[in-house]
Amino acid sequence: MNIDHAVDKAYEDKSLTEIAKSPVAALQGVSDRQAELLHEAFGIKTIEQLANNRFFRMAQAITILAVKEDLA
Repeated sequence: MNIDHAVDKAYEDKSLTEIAKSPVAALQGVSDRQAELLHEAFGIKTIEQLANNRFFRMAQAITILAVKEDLA
């Protein structure tokens, strides 16, 4: 799987498991400062923690369900 456009160059050769355990700033477009703010606000340090954060998961679920609601 090619995720070169999703992560910074330093992480392109890592496994998905390694990337999941990496700092949020490993994601392309996330600065060190933005990663610090995520840590301060939500205690998020890794990509895995970001993906599993309950607020982000609730927001994603609501957004997905809203599309289905609009189709009804």
